[in-house]
Amino acid sequence: MNDSTSNTADLKNFVKGTLELPLFGVCRTEVLFETVSDDIIEVVRKMPYGVVLGHPLSKGVLDTIEDRPNRIYKHHYQQVNWRLDRAALELASRIEMTGYKTLPIPASILVDWKEQRGHLSHRHAALDAGLGWRGRHGLVVTPEYGAQIRWVTVVTDMPLVPGEHLNEDCDNCRACIDVCPAGAITENGCDVARCFEKLIEFSKIQGVGQYICGVCIKACKGKRDG
Repeated sequence: MNDSTSNTADLKNFVKGTLELPLFGVCRTEVLFETVSDDIIEVVRKMPYGVVLGHPLSKGVLDTIEDRPNRIYKHHYQQVNWRLDRAALELASRIEMTGYKTLPIPASILVDWKEQRGHLSHRHAALDAGLGWRGRHGLVVTPEYGAQIRWVTVVTDMPLVPGEHLNEDCDNCRACIDVCPAGAITENGCDVARCFEKLIEFSKIQGVGQYICGVCIKACKGKRDG
């Protein structure tokens, strides 16, 4: 077993065993460069790999959503992002203890409000890691959880084995199209501007105050029961 293989196996065991997160993958950072913010791009260019972690959203919480987000979903969304950030920090510490460099990327911090972009695209990272495919709603769809999952990425120069792209798609599923409250999703994809207009509207709901929805996510279940 070479260093790349053993490193990947060790990190996978740590993520799934110690951190208790079910989805782990490795992407190549070169495919992310166009999504990386200017303030970190030079550091990211020196780190060839990204470790991608996935945290499922609670099915019970999603079941409370009807045609708009609510306060319990908003709280759950924040807590999942917090747990992902903690997991990224712990993973980064483990890697750095072996002598390699890391850059943990926050799960949900916007650096470009107009474009609704973070420090890099965790979606692109998850896709390149082979953890899912791009759904019509623009989110990553996993076989295990559909789109009912949040992501975080730790960039590193530790030698790792990247995943392979998942050769699947949404086929004939129209679940997200049928429920989208903005009418933004079609067979050809998602009208991001139209979606964001609805998110602005939802952010004004008392107790929400954040650009979230959750309606198409609830509908996109993967292999999860009912």
